[in-house]
Amino acid sequence: MPNLPDVVLWSIPAFVLLTVIEAVSYRLHPDEDAAGYEAKDAATSIAMGLGSIGFDLLWKIPVVAVFTAVYELTPLRVPFLWWTVLLMLLVQDFLYYWQHRSHHVVRILWACHVVHHSSRRFNLTTALRQPWTSATTWWFYLPMVALGVHPAAIPFCYGINLAYQFWVHTERIGKLPRPIEYVFNTPSHHRVHHASQGGYLDRNFGGILIVWDRMFGSWAGEEERPVYGLTKNISTYNPLRVATHEYAAIARDVRAARTWRERAGRVFRGPGWQPAPPPAEPAAGTPAPSPAPERAA
Repeated sequence: MPNLPDVVLWSIPAFVLLTVIEAVSYRLHPDEDAAGYEAKDAATSIAMGLGSIGFDLLWKIPVVAVFTAVYELTPLRVPFLWWTVLLMLLVQDFLYYWQHRSHHVVRILWACHVVHHSSRRFNLTTALRQPWTSATTWWFYLPMVALGVHPAAIPFCYGINLAYQFWVHTERIGKLPRPIEYVFNTPSHHRVHHASQGGYLDRNFGGILIVWDRMFGSWAGEEERPVYGLTKNISTYNPLRVATHEYAAIARDVRAARTWRERAGRVFRGPGWQPAPPPAEPAAGTPAPSPAPERAA
């Protein structure tokens, strides 16, 4: 197994250069309809990105231990060749789709991913707004290890996926030629993903390829201009609060829940889930309904 680079770390100079170019382009050619840049928001996104690098090293400790154990137990071995790397990237992208989708529909997972959607701006610094609690993301790639992929190849493929997604966080690139838009994740597709309108919610989960969304019914094309952010936005630039606000909301809802069923729903159902309201009690003096007649045999 070759010594694989940390793709994200090696990409940082390119991230910085592209961000400067985009920011300058807004200075030279303002766009009143675009979300653009705001200094505090960009600083928060950068702080979240730097923090995620450090915390990710911590979360990977148990993941590496489990991945290594599974790799040693499986009799399968996938060689690291140019064509197997392409297959690994394809499988990783497929699993990323389900990882990403799951982090939108299960609230405790959404508490991790909501960080990335918490900005009401959409520019290249938004790509850096990464969670500090990414322990839940890596387990989706355990099947690759069980099939004989070396554990070191997982972060390598994941890094390529994240590096690719950096450039799709921009409003400065319109729709691309139709064949590209049909196959690949593009800025147009990802603008839809970051929008908060009802018709755009929970759409376009793909990392590199958008074909998974087309296959599994989660694709939506960009029509009306997106409104970025959350359905209930947070008003803070404090990185710690950005990283933890949804966990705090879950804790409050669990404490206020009246039943264990509701507590479980607050954690494991969707982010917008609400328990069914209790049945209304009949008003005083209202006669009780007559029992329904028995059905004929």
